Amino acid sequence: CRNGLKGKVKEIRNLYGPSEDTTYSTVFRVDKDERDLIGKPISNTQVYFLNEENQLVPKGAIGELCIGGEGLARGYLNQEALTKEKFIKHPFKEGERLYKTGDLGRWLPDGNIEFIGRKDNQVKIRGYRIELGEIEHALLKNESIKETVVIAKENQSNEKELVAYLVSADEQNIVELRNSLKLSLPDYMLPSYFVQLEALPLTSNGKIDRKALPSPEFVGMRSGTEYVAPRTELEMALVELWQELLQLKPIGVTDDFFILGGHSLKATQLIVRVEISFGVKINLRNFIINPTINGLAEDISTLRWIKTKGEEMDIEQDEIII
Repeated sequence: CRNGLKGKVKEIRNLYGPSEDTTYSTVFRVDKDERDLIGKPISNTQVYFLNEENQLVPKGAIGELCIGGEGLARGYLNQEALTKEKFIKHPFKEGERLYKTGDLGRWLPDGNIEFIGRKDNQVKIRGYRIELGEIEHALLKNESIKETVVIAKENQSNEKELVAYLVSADEQNIVELRNSLKLSLPDYMLPSYFVQLEALPLTSNGKIDRKALPSPEFVGMRSGTEYVAPRTELEMALVELWQELLQLKPIGVTDDFFILGGHSLKATQLIVRVEISFGVKINLRNFIINPTINGLAEDISTLRWIKTKGEEMDIEQDEIII
């Protein structure tokens, strides 16, 4: 509200609420840049966070924000199916209903609600269900990042990969970004590409225009390491193998496989291709520890030497794995 006499803002409140719950449902008094907090329910309003089976999630866990109370509408006019889908029977109070907002959030220890994002931004990648809003929320914890949007994009192999677009006044480092995300997200939720833009493209309605976002292959941020060209025939062969598998050029011998967009499935495919091309078996765990071309080349060279010695000593090939 504003003080009419002085013309200065006395207090800012963040009001959250869908039209299906009359005016607003929660309120938060903003003291600083706390853009993700929507506060606590107003009088005669209850908020629950439910999972896919309409069961309560543990406090602090992310779930769909559902609203109950005196402010709920009766439903949608002439849309019985949608009303039945969105206005469900109250799981905990006989004779009452809840409205499923489609928004994701969670309770914080202080009793406030943290808004995460939209549930319809959920995608499935390599068997994992991923909430894109949760990744965006984790990125925005970086104070230098002002805006971000994460999408799932198909690569040339028709595989879905996560791409994070962000707006920041500071130049971001992909290694630091990934390391910070690892503190709150599992590996399968880490974006394969990071793209820094001056501004996110908007539609005429002021919403993010996802179709206008540039292709990450051409503008994606590099790994943060200096490019080192291949120096041997083996390294050159591995660079070609990586470029084919990752659909990315150029690749240096010190670049990190996972920072370039690789993941566990692609790493397994790489190990298989190395065995076919070079006749040696690489231990996947060792590669994960040192996922670079120069490290892989050293392991292959070592295995070749051991294999030669093993043939002289009549050692089975399957016994030679590093």
